[in-house]
Amino acid sequence: MYKKILIANRGEIALRIIRACHELGIKTVAVYSTADEFSLHVKFSDEAVCIGPPPSKESYLNIPRIIAAAEITHADAIHPGYGFLAENAEFSNICEDNGFSFIGPKPKIINSMGDKSEARNTMRSSGVPVIPGSDGVLKDVTEASKFAKKVRYPVMVKASAGGGGRGMRLVKSQKELESAFSSAKAESKNAFNNDDLYLEKFVENPRHIEVQILAGKNRTVHLHERDCSVQRRYQKLIEETPSPVLNDEIRKDLFEKTVNMVSKIGYEGAG
Repeated sequence: MYKKILIANRGEIALRIIRACHELGIKTVAVYSTADEFSLHVKFSDEAVCIGPPPSKESYLNIPRIIAAAEITHADAIHPGYGFLAENAEFSNICEDNGFSFIGPKPKIINSMGDKSEARNTMRSSGVPVIPGSDGVLKDVTEASKFAKKVRYPVMVKASAGGGGRGMRLVKSQKELESAFSSAKAESKNAFNNDDLYLEKFVENPRHIEVQILAGKNRTVHLHERDCSVQRRYQKLIEETPSPVLNDEIRKDLFEKTVNMVSKIGYEGAG
């Protein structure tokens, strides 16, 4: 059991982790930008370290500053939460190289699943159906145009390193593609320090349903589904379970495919 965990995140995400750590008797270290100095996660953690100015790339995405904060507070482990560096294999490696346990998947798994375009390829090889789209990261807007014409508009341009609705643009026609591609690229670079993009066919009137899993070395289990269809700007507002639109047959099939896929790729942890 760890004695002290540094949380490389902010807001409600960090608060959840702080609460869980305190219930387990583990001390916590919060990191914060100057804009978050009076945030609740700073208030409720045992210690707090300022890691830079408001822009994410200068604070919550600044790996050297996060590692330095862990060193000066003598933390045992680093918990990335989700978003920011949670799906960054390099960060996971750096944590381990500097003597800190990384609370999350191993770098190999992050590389295969954390990067969204690579995750599509992983799913294909595991026999899981994916939405039609590009085969990987797009080189430029010309290549994006080729795939958009192939799957037909409307399409979604998405950040490969994305999360939390960032770096996503709905494109309804060819004339909108160039500006959408440029703005998605800029937002992705600012939010994730990675401007790789991929493309998918846009599904109109969808249901966004996730399956929660816990995976160990020898066993993977599902914790049922949650319906995250109520969103604003591609960010979830409400998570509902059980989903009101699934019948028993679809639900069973969804659970089986998820558990089989997670076991096949060797994922460990919560997901």
